[in-house]
Amino acid sequence: MKRFLALFGIFFGLLPGLAMAQACGVALALAVDVSGSVDDREYQLQMGGLADALRDGAVAEALAAENAYVMLVQWTGNSRQSIAVPWQQVKTPEDAAALADKVEAAERTWRHFSTAIGEALVFSANQFAQVPGCKRKVIDVSGDGYSNEGLAPEHMREALDAQGFVVNALAIEGDDEDLTGYYAKHVITGPNAFVMTANSFEDYPHRIRRKLLREVTKQIVAR
Repeated sequence: MKRFLALFGIFFGLLPGLAMAQACGVALALAVDVSGSVDDREYQLQMGGLADALRDGAVAEALAAENAYVMLVQWTGNSRQSIAVPWQQVKTPEDAAALADKVEAAERTWRHFSTAIGEALVFSANQFAQVPGCKRKVIDVSGDGYSNEGLAPEHMREALDAQGFVVNALAIEGDDEDLTGYYAKHVITGPNAFVMTANSFEDYPHRIRRKLLREVTKQIVAR
């Protein structure tokens, strides 16, 4: 009996460590611009680029190591945001590949509306109530233009900070001057938040892979 109790005590003592190992380290909302400035070819470059990035071995392993939850949001103008792929947990590289297939197959919701970045942030942030156990809450927003409708994104930064969010950005440079600087000044927020630049939609696939690695792997290395 004493031996049984001793073994039980050892097992019980391991439970917190096991629970910690299995916990969700990060919830990541991928918020993709589908406003009127994005044509069908550019939309496919975004979806295909995201899918390829999720299939990348380093990205898939990083997400699996964090037991990450990932979702895909499409956004455009005021009151026009939708969940293209709901929260999916990535526990293995195979889970990441399955997620990539869903992202690549996601149908476009809108085509002809404005750019409401603040509204996209609010919508995305509200979805995190479904994954309350994750240690980090990250919104990855990408777009090709300034916000021109709805809530100004800079007005959301304080509230998002207070709720523990990190907002990172990928600025797809094009018609708007220094979009990267705009995102840096008005959109990103939270500890170690950053903005990366894609010089065109053709550059998006390469940049989104690097961005996902930085968002997930950096925190793994820091621990």
